[in-house]
Amino acid sequence: MNAEFINPFISALINVMATMAQTELTPGKPKKKEDDEAGGDISGLIGMVGNNIQGSLSISFEEGLVVEIMEKMLGEKPPGINADVKDMVGEITNMICGGAKNELSQKGYDFGMATPMVVSGKNHTVNHQVDGKKLIMPFSHKSGNLYLEMCFNK
Repeated sequence: MNAEFINPFISALINVMATMAQTELTPGKPKKKEDDEAGGDISGLIGMVGNNIQGSLSISFEEGLVVEIMEKMLGEKPPGINADVKDMVGEITNMICGGAKNELSQKGYDFGMATPMVVSGKNHTVNHQVDGKKLIMPFSHKSGNLYLEMCFNK
């Protein structure tokens, strides 16, 4: 996978977390991902399709981090992962993909975005349904970790 294509998603994630949730994340080292296990307790997944690209993006949050993000964004702390948290994860996934899409369209990549899907539960899986290499980029925070996964047919 090429950095020119991946970096807009990383930038959009960092930007959305900083501006919408006043949350600074520490990036880890990206690596190839071989399995479908999600790193966190709740994941947002969104597909992207265009003339010259097909792919998907997932963002997986550990419960402690997603609860803190919800509290910072809405001013109230949820008791755990509930319907409101699931809605928020879907919106965050949409915002990150949309931010990357804007930057990538300036580089000649144009794609449509599907409606985000949210999956939760301990040891849940994320199936990208795209024939391509998967990359996972971990991010850490004092309240928990976040995992950005990307899979593209490029």
